[in-house]
Amino acid sequence: MMKKKRILVAMSGGVDSSVAARLLAGQGHDIAGVTMCLGLTPKEGGPMKYRDPQEVENAHQVCLTLGIRHIVTDFAADLEEKVIAPFIAEYLRGRTPNPCVECNRSLKFDGLLKKASAWGFDALATGHYARIDNDGGDYQLKNAKDRKKDQTYFLYAIRKEALPHIIFPLADLTKDEVRSEARRAGLPVFEKGESQDICFIPKNGFGDFLAGRSIQGEPGVIIHQNGRTLGRHRGIAHYTIGQRTGLGISWPVPLYVLSIDGADNKLIVGERDLLKAAGLRADRVNLLVDELPEEALVKIRYNHRGVRSRLSLQDGVLEAVFHHAEDAVAPGQSAVLYDNGRVLGGGVIKEVIFEHQ
Repeated sequence: MMKKKRILVAMSGGVDSSVAARLLAGQGHDIAGVTMCLGLTPKEGGPMKYRDPQEVENAHQVCLTLGIRHIVTDFAADLEEKVIAPFIAEYLRGRTPNPCVECNRSLKFDGLLKKASAWGFDALATGHYARIDNDGGDYQLKNAKDRKKDQTYFLYAIRKEALPHIIFPLADLTKDEVRSEARRAGLPVFEKGESQDICFIPKNGFGDFLAGRSIQGEPGVIIHQNGRTLGRHRGIAHYTIGQRTGLGISWPVPLYVLSIDGADNKLIVGERDLLKAAGLRADRVNLLVDELPEEALVKIRYNHRGVRSRLSLQDGVLEAVFHHAEDAVAPGQSAVLYDNGRVLGGGVIKEVIFEHQ
């Protein structure tokens, strides 16, 4: 039986975080819900809200149902400074950033965790599908039971010393079980659908997001890897490594984006075989173990199955050499390391090691 604690539960107004709060309350813990207010007004243009006010109200109604206190705290400036601004800068450099990783790193499991401690709570809980095990004082981040919903890929950047103060109540539940629990408990959000991937990107996509901030990507050239100019692109921020559609060029065989040259504003395209990568190098490395093994499973994007790789770490740069070639390794995305379901750590991909190099 878990020792009774004072626990702050991050509540987005969705099913997962609502059930997380319900489970902890049912275990007798002294809990409160907190919603991070992410609405802000850009320097130019009208108001832009990144958290629907209805979501805040949903979280409030769940707290009323559970009989717990609900706190709303402002993280708008932090979102802008630590997530959105770096996200835009990376895209304009021709990289493919993952803002959800940075949000977890800087906002939820740093800023919000510090607030929880300052407010006298013992731990911060969220509705993530992940597990934290305590093996004799060695706290380990591991896969959740529901592998289809497992979110550890987005959580590798949590500081190791923060793990003892984090709780993931949904570790042993599937999404269907979570929904059933919400229905049984009479939570008002039990039928609510899944949230969108990136909270600050509008439904119409990244182009509308940039337009809303008066950011116009400069058109440039599309060049075949053999040096031939094939056409023009509408701004490198609209393209990703491995993209095939929307290039507006003609060639006897399908062509894919092989690399994005942010310095010279160029797209380099070529045949699919040239996308094959032999490995990668990553920086901004965060380790959740004291020492890396010689080999581990490396995931290069969220829905990637993972590839066995030989690892080395030198001067803060992680190198992973794949056992077999992988397609569409994108700088800016995260490389996350696993060993038997345990997250060892990871980093941000800075360089691709191509087979044809």
